[in-house]
Amino acid sequence: MKYRMIGSAGIEVSEVGFGAWAIGGESSLGDMVTGWGSTDDDVSLAAMDAAYEAGVTFFDTADVYGMGHSETLIGGLFHDRRKNVIIASKGGNRVVDGEWTKDYSASYIQSAIESSLARLKTDYLDIYFLHTPSTDEQFRECLNTLEILERMREQGILGCAGISVANEDQGVAMIRSGLGQIIQVIHNILSPGPERELFPLAEEHGVGIVARVPLASGFLTGKFTRETRFPENDHRSWSYPPEKIARTVDIVERLSFLTDQGGQSMAQAALRYILSMNAVTSVIPGAKNPRQAGENARTSDFGPLSSSELERIRSIVSAYER
Repeated sequence: MKYRMIGSAGIEVSEVGFGAWAIGGESSLGDMVTGWGSTDDDVSLAAMDAAYEAGVTFFDTADVYGMGHSETLIGGLFHDRRKNVIIASKGGNRVVDGEWTKDYSASYIQSAIESSLARLKTDYLDIYFLHTPSTDEQFRECLNTLEILERMREQGILGCAGISVANEDQGVAMIRSGLGQIIQVIHNILSPGPERELFPLAEEHGVGIVARVPLASGFLTGKFTRETRFPENDHRSWSYPPEKIARTVDIVERLSFLTDQGGQSMAQAALRYILSMNAVTSVIPGAKNPRQAGENARTSDFGPLSSSELERIRSIVSAYER
């Protein structure tokens, strides 16, 4: 496993982390299904342990992943090994009177952090993200709250803080504000947008980048077909309607050249693509079992993709975008 520094924050993490959304199990925010279907806690714990044994030190979660269950699993597993891991969590989404709402006020976020610390069985968080503001007003509130989180950094409660942005434009705006040390953003082969402006700016200003949804919700594993359908307790049942499934499978099939040599899987090739970006600190694929966790971690052994591979990928994706 290779390790990278979070921009100028002085925190070192494994370049392949562990995204702990899926292990939260079934969950919803109001009427919105946000989980990945049913899980087995023993298998989830084994997956995280396999990642740790393979050199993964970075575990990313949120208070709404399984409505706290993901944090509870991480806290139970790593309580006695806390100094050996870097833990990130997020807050800002909540359910009020049965409805999903977003709250980035300093008072709520401070209480959310306290609750996350309790579930994680720790007295500090290495990284804390404000979780995907969806409007300009919410984003401005996040910037205000980042100033409060800076005080928590000074108190040693947080190692660094930033925003898990809804889009790359928010990331650019955060950097230009001078607030925060790290950004989490959707980035994968099918979503290369952050490469245009956000990544160069992050490098220039020493801001860390965590790439989320690196396998495009599992499609970049190559295991889905045009006929794939997801159960109702899986958020992909609404986020991937049949026409989007067919279109996504089509582009993934055109990327199959990546598995022609070198013994890598499609998932590993997809992670290598992200790790070929100098601005990226870590990529956080999810894993529901030890086999997936081990395969993800071994991606670090391959190193970055070649310039010719990157060029061919970009040519295919740009044609797909048209």
